[in-house]
Amino acid sequence: MVAEPAAAASTIDVIIGRNDTLDGIFRRSGLDMADLAALRQLPDIRQRLDFLKPGDAIKLTHVNGQIEELTRKVSQTQTLDVVRQDGGFVVKMIEDPVDVRVRTASATIDSSLFQAAGAADISDAVAMRLANVFAWDIDFVLDIRAGDRFTAVYQQIFQNGKYVRDGEVLAAEFVNHGKVYRAVRFVSDSGNAGYYTPNGLAMRKAFLRAPLEFTRVSSAFNPHRLHPILNTIRGHMGTDYAAPVGTPVHAAGDGHVSFAGWRGGFGNALILAHGSNVSTLYGHMSRFARNMRVGTRVQQGDVIGYVGMTGLATGPHLHYEYLMNGVHKNPQTVQLPGAEPLRAEALQKFRSLAAPLIAGLSPPSAAAAAAPAPAEGVPASSSGSLAAAPATVNSRSVAAAPADPRSKVSIYQ
Repeated sequence: MVAEPAAAASTIDVIIGRNDTLDGIFRRSGLDMADLAALRQLPDIRQRLDFLKPGDAIKLTHVNGQIEELTRKVSQTQTLDVVRQDGGFVVKMIEDPVDVRVRTASATIDSSLFQAAGAADISDAVAMRLANVFAWDIDFVLDIRAGDRFTAVYQQIFQNGKYVRDGEVLAAEFVNHGKVYRAVRFVSDSGNAGYYTPNGLAMRKAFLRAPLEFTRVSSAFNPHRLHPILNTIRGHMGTDYAAPVGTPVHAAGDGHVSFAGWRGGFGNALILAHGSNVSTLYGHMSRFARNMRVGTRVQQGDVIGYVGMTGLATGPHLHYEYLMNGVHKNPQTVQLPGAEPLRAEALQKFRSLAAPLIAGLSPPSAAAAAAPAPAEGVPASSSGSLAAAPATVNSRSVAAAPADPRSKVSIYQ
């Protein structure tokens, strides 16, 4: 008698959707539920099987509904592979390591931050991280000018010879109005990552320069301006950030809500009380974030509300004020208190790790020509050291067209 040929194996490639579960996938695909129960009984595997996120991929190989192999990527460097053998299912983890390279790239701003970054083959994600590193010293809404330049030393992740994504910014320099700001990422022994100046001072300050990300400013601090609605000379004791309705508004610093409600011409307004007799006001908001009420504690960067045009407003924008002892200060120029600097032992380690990164930011002559009195800063890091890989890939500089250094430019394309 001639034996019947073995049934051919079939493969099902599944992309996880919202609310998908393995039970649902097995039932929809007509797979043996007893196999799923057996898979879940395997040691240390259930969580890796059942923790599914939209976009995850699972490959199922079966013969007439009986599972022969299940494969899914559980991390960037590991793939779970379960194969049926004579004695049952066998589990193995397939390692697929990544190659971390370090790239240094420079650009000069002509018309926008992102355009300059793109011309230097720097991704928008790295440009955003760069802006976040210097957010306490530079208001990227108001302060950017044509002729400003920047350098970033950052990681690029490759796998099997192919570029995957960008990693951490390890060190950066930004020359703004001729003033040099430098920052280096450092991870302490306790695992806390942060950016510091070459002298070990924290880049992080008690307050952000701007409570919105990358928007244009329609009206700056001016104590003698003509009010656009009332048509009278009325001091403008803060800064207006024009942005679409619904744009998130962030707390400039740690504190608690001391006022939340309607406040005359400011419309829906929120006042935060911070330490050292400092308070900040956020006006014309469309609505407050959830649970924003008097007494609510907030941390720097928390979303506290959303841009609107309530009260006396000619268009959607955020009105932002910074007050010290009840006196208005210009949010763009007021001296901001800094965070804790590195202590002696950590500082020594930081300096030894930071030195080669700082040396690669720009030639000393260029830095000296750009600014007689440089100000420096530092960004956040991963764990224990500054750079995760020794190799420098390429370095490219983009020259700017001659421009009036006083002219403002957009960070947008």
